[in-house]
Amino acid sequence: MSDHKKMAAMFKAFADENRIQILELLRDGERCACMLLEEMKITQPTLSHHMKILCDAGVVVGRKEGKWMHYSISEDGIRDVRNYLDELMANTKGEDDSPESCS
Repeated sequence: MSDHKKMAAMFKAFADENRIQILELLRDGERCACMLLEEMKITQPTLSHHMKILCDAGVVVGRKEGKWMHYSISEDGIRDVRNYLDELMANTKGEDDSPESCS
């Protein structure tokens, strides 16, 4: 996957209020899918959809225990997002704040 596609997938993962809420719930550590279902008051298929997007983006990791999945925030995934944003901002530091002219 190209870096641009990877970053687009990561930012897509952050672009939904349910997924933001899931990330906030995972902030304190690993959670079982059953706990996420209970706290979010959503259906299992809806949770599965959101978790697939978060996991495919590399922002969340899951592990199976018995019949339940347990999810946690991926430190590597969050570090990748942070590094990308740092690189993006490093390219703008020290530049004149006025827009360039197209003419």
